[in-house]
Amino acid sequence: MKIELIPAIDIIGGQCVRLTKGNYDQKTVYGEPLEMAQEFERIGFRRLHMVDLDGAKSKHIVNGSVLRRVSTDTQLVIDFGGGIKTDADLEEAFRCGAQMVTVGSIAVTRPELFMGWLEKYGPERMILGADVRNGKISINGWKEDSEEDLLPFLKKYIDAGVKNVLCTEISKDGTLAGPAIELYSKVMEAYPQLHLIASGGVSSIDDIKALDQAGIPAVVFGKAIYEGRIDLTELKKLEEVRRS
Repeated sequence: MKIELIPAIDIIGGQCVRLTKGNYDQKTVYGEPLEMAQEFERIGFRRLHMVDLDGAKSKHIVNGSVLRRVSTDTQLVIDFGGGIKTDADLEEAFRCGAQMVTVGSIAVTRPELFMGWLEKYGPERMILGADVRNGKISINGWKEDSEEDLLPFLKKYIDAGVKNVLCTEISKDGTLAGPAIELYSKVMEAYPQLHLIASGGVSSIDDIKALDQAGIPAVVFGKAIYEGRIDLTELKKLEEVRRS
């Protein structure tokens, strides 16, 4: 087992939630983000993916205080996304404790700004978000689809130095219907040196193992944990094996 395991916490109104296919009207609330993050840390995870869904919708960071609490009261390495549209948003994310940020919409709408951030902060702190619906990059909390096709979009930024990409197949997200392995395999075939983080659809340990066998470097998952589809004891064993 080589794949990096990254649990996810999505936030609306200060609470841990999951949406289905990015639909804000299909929301399930799972409780307090800090408690969930501390549980992930107890299991043995070292990474956490946090998404400010209010921020993504509002086009500015809304739940920075939640990020600050989690970063203060855990040792998790946090990557944070949602609502990062300006220099001030980016600085707030880092100030509140994010070690990395995931940026998607700005890379579509203001590529020169994203390039500037990449140069200023370096590729280790910048994760390119590539949220895909019907082969096109989606932006602004998945409310809009752009004209950008996935592979050319990635190439532009990989050529500029991007090393980390979080790719979500929106039709899979929150569905527990299995990950888009074919899509991720195409990306890895085109860009084998990329640290690709797969996201969306993970329903079981078997899905994680299938991604690992396909050579996908990392996976983000959340709903399968919250819904009890993944046994945390078994997950802990996988993480221990990966790190041994």
